Amino acid sequence: MPSTNNKKQNLASVLFDLDGTLLDTADDLGAALNFVLAQHNKPQVAAKDYRPVASDGALGLLSLGFGDAIKEFNYETLRKQFLDYYQENIAVHTCLYPGVAELLLHLETNKIPWGIVTNKPEGLTKTLLPHYAEFTQCAVMVAGDTLPLRKPDPEPLLYACKKIGVDHQQCFYVGDALRDIQAGNSAQMATFVAKWGYIASSEDCKTWQGDHIIAKPTDLIAFITQ
Repeated sequence: MPSTNNKKQNLASVLFDLDGTLLDTADDLGAALNFVLAQHNKPQVAAKDYRPVASDGALGLLSLGFGDAIKEFNYETLRKQFLDYYQENIAVHTCLYPGVAELLLHLETNKIPWGIVTNKPEGLTKTLLPHYAEFTQCAVMVAGDTLPLRKPDPEPLLYACKKIGVDHQQCFYVGDALRDIQAGNSAQMATFVAKWGYIASSEDCKTWQGDHIIAKPTDLIAFITQ
């Protein structure tokens, strides 16, 4: 993989994961899960339990809530209930992480294009993003079903770079899940673990082989300005 130093000196773009990286979406996702659980007389899931799996989508959250009992249900029915509720209540509790607005403004001021590469379905992503004025300058958005492949495959990241018109080797990728770092490394990007995101306390993200682990969004600014 090309040296991180070269990437820093020739930074052309920054790409971000969405859930757990730019936006804290956990409580709206958790509300959708608990809505479905209530429809089937199942116990509610506490925030401390659903937050670490908030990036894992409907399957991860429903599996958490229903456990082995999920086999007793039609999964597609549960998924539809979850997604319908979530889409109707997509931005009730969701907010930008502290420092994200400052980071994006820094990129825009320095004329560094930035974009979003997420595994969230495209329809939901397009519904969610307009709620936040800070995202109006987003140069590209690639969602989980935009292409046949999604993270941890590098193709969505490479596709995003092509859409912006930048060299993928001169790009940063920031995410809070192993699949993000795997995709970024495979795409030969400098990778940053978003430690503020949905990472379980038992998870050792040092083993992910990211180039850097950052504690808050504004920590990225030091790498941009080098």
